[in-house]
Amino acid sequence: MAYLAQSVHRQFAGLVLGFVGWIMTASVSGVNDWRIWYVDNQTVITGGLAWVGVWRVCFNSHVLDSAEICKSISLTDSFTPPEIAAAQVLCMVAVGMGVIANLVAGHAVRNAIFGVDSGHVRLTFVMAGSLYWLTAVCSLVPVFWNMNSVLANLTIDFPPDFYLPSAPVKQEVGPGIGIGIGSACMLIVSGLLLLCYRYPKTKMPKGGETGHFDKNPRDEGFLGVTEESMDEGKINPTYESEKI
Repeated sequence: MAYLAQSVHRQFAGLVLGFVGWIMTASVSGVNDWRIWYVDNQTVITGGLAWVGVWRVCFNSHVLDSAEICKSISLTDSFTPPEIAAAQVLCMVAVGMGVIANLVAGHAVRNAIFGVDSGHVRLTFVMAGSLYWLTAVCSLVPVFWNMNSVLANLTIDFPPDFYLPSAPVKQEVGPGIGIGIGSACMLIVSGLLLLCYRYPKTKMPKGGETGHFDKNPRDEGFLGVTEESMDEGKINPTYESEKI
């Protein structure tokens, strides 16, 4: 029987890497600073700096009731740009798909470690690797879309109660996009490690081979012992001559 536990070292590392990448993917949607906006009017927005995320916009203020003001962005709001709306949907899809990928990969690694040869170990690893790659795609699409909007300095028509102009003086790529790219890279590497799994094959014995020695210990030449020297009760001639 093939020893499955000895063949999944890289796949176990891929499972750990995929789990960490999934955690980062789940947390990146909650990061506020996907896009960093610089505005001229600093009357309300202290420092003229605002952070635009997937679900809300935040800025510091010494004029309003709270030091940090956050306004929610909903999928159904008319001012929500398509790249942010897509990010809200795809990030949630990535989180759910990552959960399934972790479960499938964990099941495959568990079966291999405990020697449960169900005949579908290879197929299970392929499914897990493919799910990790799909999770990475769902994460990368909104990340690169929002990064392109930042580089193109696209505007957002915020309502008046957001205290933000539709067009910033300039905007920069925030850490949220960097975290999203990093998590997707981890998921891609994890999927590659799982897809590279090969079922171990043992060398089958040739016809007539049983794994035991074919030679009898009494045969001549085996371990340097001759058949004559193995005969029970044989007296050594040298010993007889010395005795005489």
